[in-house]
This record gives sequence, structure tokens and C-alpha cells, in this order.
Amino acid sequence: MIRRAITTAGIAAATGVSLRMLGRRGARRLLEAPRTTPDEAALGPALDALGGEVVRLRSRDGLRLAGRWLPRSGEAGDWAPDPHEAILLLHGYSGSIVPDLVEYGPFLRQTAGLLGLDFRGHGESDDGPTTFGLLEVEDIAGALDWLGERGITRVALVGTSMGGMSAIAAVAVLGDGSLTSADGDPTAPRDPLPAPRPAIVAVVAESVPPELVGPIAARLGGVGRRFVAARLFDAAAAWLGADPRATEPARVIGLVEPVPLLLIHGDADRTVSVEDGRRLASLAGRSAEHWIVPGAGHSAGHVTAPDAYEHRVVAFLRAALLEARGTGPIIAAPGPPAGDPLRTIDMED
Repeated sequence: MIRRAITTAGIAAATGVSLRMLGRRGARRLLEAPRTTPDEAALGPALDALGGEVVRLRSRDGLRLAGRWLPRSGEAGDWAPDPHEAILLLHGYSGSIVPDLVEYGPFLRQTAGLLGLDFRGHGESDDGPTTFGLLEVEDIAGALDWLGERGITRVALVGTSMGGMSAIAAVAVLGDGSLTSADGDPTAPRDPLPAPRPAIVAVVAESVPPELVGPIAARLGGVGRRFVAARLFDAAAAWLGADPRATEPARVIGLVEPVPLLLIHGDADRTVSVEDGRRLASLAGRSAEHWIVPGAGHSAGHVTAPDAYEHRVVAFLRAALLEARGTGPIIAAPGPPAGDPLRTIDMED
């Protein structure tokens, strides 16, 4: 009996060691997203057709980041563009900003200049772990500083999946820029003052989950997948010394208020279910709108309904920019009666 107990304990201990090893290995894979995706090689001509300028900037914690600046283009029509406004485009997990620039750049830049950013560990930016918003906030802070140095005073953030998570986390962590900064140190050297950081005046976030465990569990499959995904994040937190779940959307989305926020989810998304999308929207403040696109998969709202998507996003961004200028009210999209804390709009086919 004693020998059997010792043997059983030994097997359990060995299994525990194996699980810990697998957890560390899985965590490293989770934090090391592919820099590019296989389809990016074919996008060179389309990227070249966009023109613009390849840029280099630094994150707030000192990493060298790559990006591409696209000046505003297209007919203004009834839109009055302002050279002090810009849009910051943020990509999802794995790959560079190139596919998003090719897909979203042509219509976004009709409203304002567009900066597409490679997060750390992606594209041509410096190595760094992928943390689903925790450290990507430092990259966004660096991009905002770069824009501020060029006279930009108002910025809208647009991101899909991890890019949307990072945009929401950035408003929560960095603030929207409406508060005045503390007085400078009177004893500090009289160096030129840095340009003020632009205010974040709007956020468009597509396919954003409430919690980080959900999308990972959806990709794992099998029994106990949420438990396994949670253990992967436990191991990732131990390796990083900080938990990426600290800035997951459900924890911080309420801090985006009063910045206008457009949440977009597809009802055919198998990575972030539409139910999770509705749950996240219910946690947002009164400045949030929720748009559900029928038939759209993960980060596929634009591919599924391009005309409606462009109209909706452009109208939302322009209304928010006008509001920030103080020249007009936010144009509310049709929805439930006034007083409802959340406007959920299901787009019809």
C-alpha cells in the first residue's frame, strides 16, 4: 500500500512537472506571435500603390517601431478635413500592419492622415513579447508622441482583435488627453518642451473579447479548454512578471467613457462569439455603440459588408472629430430610444 502510494505520488509529481514545462512552452508560443503572415508577400504592389512614407519611431519604453504614414487623400466633398487630425491603425495578433493598411487605408485616409503601426514583435519593429494590450500601450504612446511632434492634436484609434483590445487599454492607461499635465520640474534643464500628446477622440474596435482566455480557448478546442487557456496566461504572467489580463477589455472598458467608442462584432465569429460581444458592450459606458454585422467572422466585418462598414465607420469617426473640434454634435446612429445606456444596432442584409 505504501509503495503504491509513493508510486502514485511520483507519477503525479512527474505529471505536474510535465504540465509546468508544457505551460511554459505554450506561454512562450503565445507571447511570440508570427511577425508576418504568408499572404503578406503578395500585397507589395497594393501597398506601393498607397504611397505614403515609411516611418520609424520609439515606443514609450524605448523599442524601435516601424510604421507607415499615409497623408489624407480623396475628395473632401462635404467633409472639412483638419491637418491637425489623424487616425492610428492597429493590427491584430500575428502579422504586420500591411494587410490592414491595404484593406482599411483607402477609405480611412479620406477623413484624416493615417498612421499604421507595427506592434513590438511584429513586422519590422523590434523584438518584444505580444501581450494583447498590456505592453502594446507603450507602442501606442510612442505613436501618439510621433504624431504630436508633427502637429497632430486629435487622434482616433482604429483596431481589430488585439488592435482593438490595445486601443481600449490605451485610453484606460494613458487617458484621453483631456487632463492637463502636471507642472514641470523648475530645477530641470531648460530643454525644449516635448510636443503635447494628441487627445484620443474616438475608438473603433472590432472583434474584441471581454476576457483574453476566450479567444485562446476557442482555438484550443477540447474539454477543459478554458482551464488550459487560463493556465497558459498564468505561465505567461510568470514569465513576463506582469499579467496581460490586467488590461483585458472587460476590466478597463468602462474607463473609455466619455470617449466615443464603436464596438463591432460579427455574428458568425467563432473566435469571439456575438454573445461575448454583447456582454462586453454591456460593460461599456454611455458613449459606446455596438454594431453587429450578420454573417461576419472574426475581424471580417469589412470583407462581409464593405459599403455598410465604410459608411458606418467613416460617419462615426467624422462625428467624433467634429465633436472634438467643438463645431458640431456627435451624429447619433439610429437605435433604441433615448435613455438606453447602450445602442445595439444589428445591420440588416
